[in-house]
Amino acid sequence: MARPRILIVGAGFAGYHAARTLSRIARGRADIMVINPTDYFLYVPLLPEVAVGLLEPRRVTVSVPDTLPDVRLILGEVEDIDLAGRQVKWVNPEGGYAQLGYHRLVLAAGSVNKLLPIPGVPEHAHGFRDLPEALYLRDHVTRQIEMADTTSDPEEAEARSTFVVVGAGYTGTEVAAQGVLYTEDLYGRHPELWDRRPRWLLLDIASRVLPELDERLSSAADSVLRERGVDVRMGVSVQEATHEGVRLTDGSFVATRSLIWCVGVRPDPLVESLGLPTIRGRLVVNEYLNVPGHPDVYACGDAAAVPDPAQPGDITPMTAQHAQRQGKLVARNIAASYGQGFRRSYRHRELGFVVDLGGRDAVANPLHVPLSGLPAKTVTRGYHLLALPGNRTRTATDWLLNALLPRQTVQLGLVRAPALPLETTPPQRVAART
Repeated sequence: MARPRILIVGAGFAGYHAARTLSRIARGRADIMVINPTDYFLYVPLLPEVAVGLLEPRRVTVSVPDTLPDVRLILGEVEDIDLAGRQVKWVNPEGGYAQLGYHRLVLAAGSVNKLLPIPGVPEHAHGFRDLPEALYLRDHVTRQIEMADTTSDPEEAEARSTFVVVGAGYTGTEVAAQGVLYTEDLYGRHPELWDRRPRWLLLDIASRVLPELDERLSSAADSVLRERGVDVRMGVSVQEATHEGVRLTDGSFVATRSLIWCVGVRPDPLVESLGLPTIRGRLVVNEYLNVPGHPDVYACGDAAAVPDPAQPGDITPMTAQHAQRQGKLVARNIAASYGQGFRRSYRHRELGFVVDLGGRDAVANPLHVPLSGLPAKTVTRGYHLLALPGNRTRTATDWLLNALLPRQTVQLGLVRAPALPLETTPPQRVAART
């Protein structure tokens, strides 16, 4: 029998942990390969701290070659999958094409920014899904305050000091909570602005912030935001975006140069190109995370519609916790397909969630125990350190230094807006051949 070749598409939470678990099980007896556009696993939950200068960008990037030495990394974007011939074609960062055969395929392509049909949003909004977007947002916010300090037009200064965040889920709430502290620090360095405060708005069509969490935690987070001066508007969203600002669904107009889009995610466009059955844009799989009709193909994470045993008839939410667990299960079920162990259906137990609000504030419900304030902050920091597959000491050191030293607010100038379109336009992918 040929040496098993297992090909994993994507190195997010699902793909990275699938590769990590497989390498531990195989112990060198299989060729495990990961195709990913970058050479790192991105720990997305800490991106808001990168965007406000609390963490150095490399803290949230975990090197695949360093942490998975038995896994071969292939830099590239998958363009075509021939399911019948078991071939995957990809394009590398310099535009070259190559293809490779496989015995088992894991589709863990993840997700991209979710768009809504709102005029002007694709042109004027800034997404918040990956490292370049976080670095760009840090520069952009810093630049707006610095330009507000130099203009003689009070209306322009106000617009540049106004920041609108759309989406009051985990990401949007953290961005607004961390962002207002960052701009307060920036204002402290510009005496000409001391007669006003930066303005932050958090919008969502939901009835409360963090609607996924217990109402007590939602209320605690809402109180922290409002105490910091964030204008929290529930039941309101954007009707139109322009260069001068945004018109809201309540009829008001907000002059701003900063529209931050955190309304959620959708599966990577690769899923749609496969031509296989989907649910809400996610690839249909069975309880073993197999793609029906293709026993050698598995899918997990945001790209997969995994049946939720806790909610019969529904699929699991698109969260890092589910993606990580599903990646590990895929690895074990692939090992079982080669006679090592037994395959298992997906089961999960909710361990709770953590939301870092910056400063000494957070909300969390570890094991469904609601916490807020400093106890929640301690749990949140501990959870992130345990969940990080690497860089723990460096991350903890950054946190310690932030407690002792002033925040660094300098622009880096590494990422320009034209390189970050909100809408992810995939390469011209050819539909998978079945």
